[in-house]
Amino acid sequence: MPAARASSSVLGWPRAVKRVVVVVTDVALSLAATWLAFTLRLDTLHWPAQDQWAVYTVAPLLSVPVFVRFGLYRAIFRYTGVATLVATAKAIALYALMLLAALAVMQNAGLSVVPRSLGILQPLIFLLLVLASRTLARAWLDAQAQHGLRAPRRLMVYGAGQAGAEAAAALLNGRQPYRLLGFIDDDAAKVGRSIHGVRVFAPRELPALVARLRVQDILLAIPSAARERRNDILKGLQPLPVHVRTLPSLADLASGRVSVQDIHELDIEDLLGREPVPPRPELLARNLAGRTVLVTGAGGSIGSELCRQILRERPTRLVLLDHSEFALYTIHEELQGLGTRLGSEVDLVAVLGSVVHYARLTALFQRWQPTTVYHAAAYKHVPLVEDNAAEGVMNNVLGTLNLARAAMAGGAEHFVLISTDKAVRPTNVMGGSKRVAELILQALAATPVAVFDTPRDAPPAELRNRTRFSMVRFGNVLGSSGSVVPLFRRQLAAGGPLTVTHAEVTRYFMTITEAAQLVLQASAMAQGGEVFVLDMGQPVKIMDLARRMVDLSGLRVRDEVHPYGDIAITVTGLRPGEKLYEELLIGDNPEPTEHPRILRAREEHMDWDVLSTHLQALTDAARHGETTSMLEQLRQLVPGYRGGERA
Repeated sequence: MPAARASSSVLGWPRAVKRVVVVVTDVALSLAATWLAFTLRLDTLHWPAQDQWAVYTVAPLLSVPVFVRFGLYRAIFRYTGVATLVATAKAIALYALMLLAALAVMQNAGLSVVPRSLGILQPLIFLLLVLASRTLARAWLDAQAQHGLRAPRRLMVYGAGQAGAEAAAALLNGRQPYRLLGFIDDDAAKVGRSIHGVRVFAPRELPALVARLRVQDILLAIPSAARERRNDILKGLQPLPVHVRTLPSLADLASGRVSVQDIHELDIEDLLGREPVPPRPELLARNLAGRTVLVTGAGGSIGSELCRQILRERPTRLVLLDHSEFALYTIHEELQGLGTRLGSEVDLVAVLGSVVHYARLTALFQRWQPTTVYHAAAYKHVPLVEDNAAEGVMNNVLGTLNLARAAMAGGAEHFVLISTDKAVRPTNVMGGSKRVAELILQALAATPVAVFDTPRDAPPAELRNRTRFSMVRFGNVLGSSGSVVPLFRRQLAAGGPLTVTHAEVTRYFMTITEAAQLVLQASAMAQGGEVFVLDMGQPVKIMDLARRMVDLSGLRVRDEVHPYGDIAITVTGLRPGEKLYEELLIGDNPEPTEHPRILRAREEHMDWDVLSTHLQALTDAARHGETTSMLEQLRQLVPGYRGGERA
């Protein structure tokens, strides 16, 4: 029988059978300890005389009940630790006292052939034998279990500081299939020294070490390093055939020690990010602290992160609006837990509904009276909106119009639209509809009194504008629904191929956390009508990102140069409405703000009187599914719009 199968069969025995085996083993060890004790004490190979058999009988009769009393037969050998060993030592100490008493009784009964010193020597030998048996059993079971699963992966830790040392300790004490081969550190004072029995090497030695030691994994354990430094290290690791993993940031580690469970795939920002600018607390809290805040699309990627950030600023009430029951339930439950951990008493209100239904929005504003509104509800998946253009227009355009009108009627002070870089010279219905949403808020911000169309049998409604409308425009957020990084990870796990729509396609990227923080800070600077543009850094070529993810997973790209590589990257062709390059500005005159990552753009817009007529025609066409008319209205509203051919 193979070792793995034997180990599996032993682990599958009933608990009662396992206990019987351990008891029989201890009885045998007790007898062996007695024989060794007699042999050492008498200084000759021992064979028990008639009276000495009594000791062989008494030893197991005393030891087994004591072991039962101390719970030693409830312990699982595979998980034997220091506590179990201490309990074993205490049990044998009690057993030794009982054996000494029994030997004294024997001597008083005339059994002079039994030395009293046997009461000390035999328990000591017995202790050594029992501890050895437990240790060997644990080692054997561990080895066989690991052999049955897979061979331990050969790992080195990059970073010989506290985080790296604690991670190594967790690996050495855990059951994870890793074998620690050494540390890498930039500090010359640490190079050549030893931590947990393994050596610290210099970074320049790493390529040779990977080849000589057959290293499979590198654990990046430098949570305090600046983003630029981490990126430099990753560039150096990318050519090596190793799988790179990482520990969380210092903020994530602050609450406790490192554990093996903290080891995970590279953070998204490790792949693409730049050093984030710390948020300014006074800007974050300006429109939030002590207020009633409404977030639409609260269950979505951006909406949910906005809710987390807002909750930390301690508003009086946070109203969550979403049309997805599951998404609303999920974020509401999460925020309740977060509020408990923060000691927050924010009133969380979950509202199930759609921004398309104006009556529902009116009732919401009348009941809860939000003063600050973040409008994140939108259909944003380009191919889906392209193929369902009417629904995209209804949600993105009519929804924004309804919410803005309800906010004005409800006396909201601030209204912030979450926009997108796809609204700039759009080539798809999603981008075109978001640009129209921007136009609505720009026009309302410039109009003291706005006249809204109402049902045909009622007169138009006039609303005085006391709401500050603003928009925040940015590119792709990493890790959001539909984002390319999670897609690539799923494709890697499935063995490939990674799919890229075009070899030259580029995108701007930002983490969800940073984007949400910048949105909150930008809105605090709004005077009315601004389009805030977030500094997204340099655009990223998606093909380069795909190659980097393959390389840092310890695999190699399969292409014409490397036909025997592990993962192929295939070009599938641009999707309907997709651009090669995204832009963030329509004009060329962005203005700086008091935040270095936020720009202010004052772009051209329509007067409300003109825009409202087009909006009526656009939404009527969308309601009735008149695609041609709807797309024509989009072209009139959005100069340069080129899209909708498949709608």
